[in-house]
Amino acid sequence: MLRTALRNVLAHKARLVMTVLAVCLGVAFVSGTLVFADSSAAAYRAAASQNFAGIAVTVTAKEPPPGAAANQRTSVLDDALARKLADVPGVAAVRPSVDGSATLNAADGTPMRADKAWAHLAAAYVPGADGKDSRYPLVKGHAPTSGDELAVDSGTAAAGHLRIGGTVTLATDGPVMTKRLVGIVTTKDSRVTAGGTLALFDKATAQRLFATPGHYTGIDLSATPGTNQVELSNRVTAMLPADRAEATSGSAQATQQATNVDMQTRGYKKLPLVFAGVSLFIGSFLVVNTFTMLITRRTREIALLRAIGASRRQVVRSVLWEALLVGLAASAAGFVVGLGIASVLPDILGTSADPLPRGPLVIGPRSIVAALGVGVGVTVLAAWLPSRRAAKVAPVEAMRSAEQPSSVARSRIRAVAGLVLLVVGAGLLISLTGAKDASEKNLNSAMLGCAVLVTAMIVLAPLLAAPVIRLIGRLTGRFGITGRLAQENALRDPRRTAATASALMISTALVAGLAVLGNSTGQALDHQAAAGLGADYVIGTRTPTVAIDPAAVQRVADTPGVRTATAVADSTVVIGGSVQGISGVEPGTVKDVMKLELTSGSLADLGPGRIAVSSTIAREHGVSAGGRINVGMGRSQDFKKYTVVAVYKDNPIADDVLGSRTEVQQNSFKPGSVQRILVRTDSGGSVSKTTEHRLRTAVGDNPLLKVQDRKALVREAAGGMGDLLTLMYGLLAIGVVIASLGIVNTLAMSVAERTREIGVLRAIGMDRAGIRRMIRLEAITVAAFGTLLGLAGGLFSAWAVGSLANGAMEQYSLALPWGTLLLVCLLSLAIGAVAAAVPARRAAALSPLEAVAEA
Repeated sequence: MLRTALRNVLAHKARLVMTVLAVCLGVAFVSGTLVFADSSAAAYRAAASQNFAGIAVTVTAKEPPPGAAANQRTSVLDDALARKLADVPGVAAVRPSVDGSATLNAADGTPMRADKAWAHLAAAYVPGADGKDSRYPLVKGHAPTSGDELAVDSGTAAAGHLRIGGTVTLATDGPVMTKRLVGIVTTKDSRVTAGGTLALFDKATAQRLFATPGHYTGIDLSATPGTNQVELSNRVTAMLPADRAEATSGSAQATQQATNVDMQTRGYKKLPLVFAGVSLFIGSFLVVNTFTMLITRRTREIALLRAIGASRRQVVRSVLWEALLVGLAASAAGFVVGLGIASVLPDILGTSADPLPRGPLVIGPRSIVAALGVGVGVTVLAAWLPSRRAAKVAPVEAMRSAEQPSSVARSRIRAVAGLVLLVVGAGLLISLTGAKDASEKNLNSAMLGCAVLVTAMIVLAPLLAAPVIRLIGRLTGRFGITGRLAQENALRDPRRTAATASALMISTALVAGLAVLGNSTGQALDHQAAAGLGADYVIGTRTPTVAIDPAAVQRVADTPGVRTATAVADSTVVIGGSVQGISGVEPGTVKDVMKLELTSGSLADLGPGRIAVSSTIAREHGVSAGGRINVGMGRSQDFKKYTVVAVYKDNPIADDVLGSRTEVQQNSFKPGSVQRILVRTDSGGSVSKTTEHRLRTAVGDNPLLKVQDRKALVREAAGGMGDLLTLMYGLLAIGVVIASLGIVNTLAMSVAERTREIGVLRAIGMDRAGIRRMIRLEAITVAAFGTLLGLAGGLFSAWAVGSLANGAMEQYSLALPWGTLLLVCLLSLAIGAVAAAVPARRAAALSPLEAVAEA
């Protein structure tokens, strides 16, 4: 039976090549992503090791106990301790360090890599006896020697278009500073090479910014040759004050830094795995369809094997051996393609401003095992059902007819199973429409419901083929006899048609559902911003620890074109045991910058001891305008009764509680601080780059602050919407490729099966163009069938899942992206037409006499 399986594979290699390609695509994504992940991790480890090369031990201060003075953290790390450490046996050299964080502006005044706050590094340039800092080799200019000088790494200089002798604006945790760029260095720090920035100050300036004068944030020790890092770390630990400082080996630091960077960039590795899962799932239908058609064509052969003594188990094994050989070929090809994918993924997923590490490809055992397991496993499992069907055919029945119609009993079982799954899936999704709660439990239920619904559509597809294709036939029938023949050919084997259309159905459902959710969410965010914001610009902070200089409020108000500039102080309050956000506003100007819809009371009455609350807070705590509520405000958390002067509908711009700005500032964790400035301009809502530039100038071009108009706020709120669109179009591309392979495969086998029939059509007068048209219309019919089912499933799922988004965004409503949906439909029909090109040409090339004479 093994020889029989090998012979069958070689005999049908041309027909199996499409199956190999489909499985190869999924294997390539899986193995390529795993190799990319292993290679990236190795590159990060190598970079971290290079960064900590020569550092055997680092001494850092421990966190001070609660209530200790702020400067106690670094007070132990001073020159005296450095001299003591130099005398420890095994220590070759001592290098004090002062590290912190700084955000830089590019030459055009825009913040550099604002989304990578974790990689905005700052440090002191600490020269050794030779006047150079070995950790930061200079490549241009000279090291910073005074408070007004700065050095940056070469990547930061290139990305920000910074030049030696020019000025650089930056900020650490407060007001903006201006320094003169005097040097450019190189660094092996993996955080910087992963897309971060590096700013170097002279030692005194760095100590003033990130520690205290005369003190450091760390002390690096290098070891004498032959000294073990762990042993040296133990020696150093023994002479340190146990409650104030600790020692960490250089290898441990390198491992931790590589792990941290890898975690920050882990999202890059998820997207290819999603594509891999979808491509394998869709490709499995192509495997099932291919083996089903091959077995149907070889029914007589299988019957003969049964007649001469082959058992059902041997027939099953023969087919599974074929699948195993095909799976091995697909796995091998997919693994090779996956290596190519792994090598280009850093260029595809990374950018010049956000690079990914490059290094030699690391081919680990898990990548090889995954490629074999996925490729062989999917192929063998998909071929198992056709093999069982082949084994159940009795020898006499198989010898009597080459094609056995599907039994009525089997169709009834399929119908019952499909309807049960449909009711369960649709019922689960419909039950969520009243939830309006995007909790993890409801999201998991929605995913389960969508999976069950898709499974139901796959099971019912053969039964739906006849009515849907007859409906489509009203259009193809306009092409005359070729259109009617195309319809009948598609209906000849509904199971085959359904299996061929399933790939396109699944990809269409995914794309349609994601497109609807993405478009609806985007419009909801837009409406949300428009509904709650009366201001044209919002000036805010990039991190919650940063505050806006109160003097900047007046500068913004004095900016030409600004009509109103209102400062907002954000803090927290405790109500009923839960922490809520509070916005401190000016009662006289809040109506100009916030669109608050009051249900009762008046904001004009805001003041000390008087607050306004959102509808949600009022409902949860049973208060209304004129009532009193117990509130703990600010850092003291002293509870007292506050009078509720107004209740307003929930607003994304306002917090859950509104108070007077003066009172909130007095009780905030940073007294007198301002977190936002809401700006109304004279332009009546229109925005311009000139106004935005003026506002940036008014706040000192501080890179820790962001100036956003309404569109920018919507983009920020959308968050991963760009990733969603990337995913949507990627899934569509995968579906297009696999669906095309499936249609080509099905039509090629169908043409081979209908050779005599096509010969008869040619003999009675149908020309070659008519044959080609018939095959193309058949392919378009199959593609249209899959597209219609996919659209129905995708739109229904998006409608049901959308109710969960409605709970998170009151303005959410179903908004169909008609342009995208129309594009998907046209693309699906085009797939059918293009995929039919080769089979149609082969059918038209058949000689009428030879085709009729074929047995």
